[in-house]
Amino acid sequence: MQDTPQSPPIRNAATVIVVRDRGGAPSVLMGQRGAKAAFMASKFVFPGGAVDPEDGLIPFASSLPQPCAARLAEDSPLGTAEALIGAAIRELWEETGQILGRPGAWDRPVPADWQTYADRGMVPSAEGLQFVFRAITPPGRPRRFDARFFMIDADYLVTDPDDFSDAGGELSHLQWIPLPEVRRFDLPFITEVVLAEIAADLRSDAPPASVPFYRDRDEDIHFARLGGSSPLA
Repeated sequence: MQDTPQSPPIRNAATVIVVRDRGGAPSVLMGQRGAKAAFMASKFVFPGGAVDPEDGLIPFASSLPQPCAARLAEDSPLGTAEALIGAAIRELWEETGQILGRPGAWDRPVPADWQTYADRGMVPSAEGLQFVFRAITPPGRPRRFDARFFMIDADYLVTDPDDFSDAGGELSHLQWIPLPEVRRFDLPFITEVVLAEIAADLRSDAPPASVPFYRDRDEDIHFARLGGSSPLA
């Protein structure tokens, strides 16, 4: 069954799973979406959002390490990977006030959406990011996203991980939630799926052996593996 002409377009999006005390008692950074939000209202989520056009035009102090870069580019149009990494870093800054970057000056004009970030004297850095999950919002939802999930250790933050004073306000109740307690919160279904898939990798510094790709076609759930042997059917 095909989507109707009225189905919303699928937008690229990036989500960031920041993990603290990864080798001991891991906790993850999450916040609550507003009760009137059009998408996932009142749910506790990881920071993230849709890709903006300018996210693929920014400089990077360091690139996404391999094999994550190759997996991110798999089954994606040329140039999408850079925009997704940019969106992940920008959304983390906007929603939590936390910065992934290195001190430096931009070598090109700063897009409006990036001005407050650049004003902190930082250039975005993808060092430490791991591409760990991909999911497409099922048909029938008011908004649909092709979301890529990135995981990173809190040690890569150049800001105080307990200071959310620069957060933009889109997420409330920002907090570090111990991994055993996460499922007590009101989570979106896909967040529960992601947590189940990456639970073992939360305590590892190495990228996952392959990246799960989740798609739901009219309730027909389909999993593939990026970087693995499973085809992208």
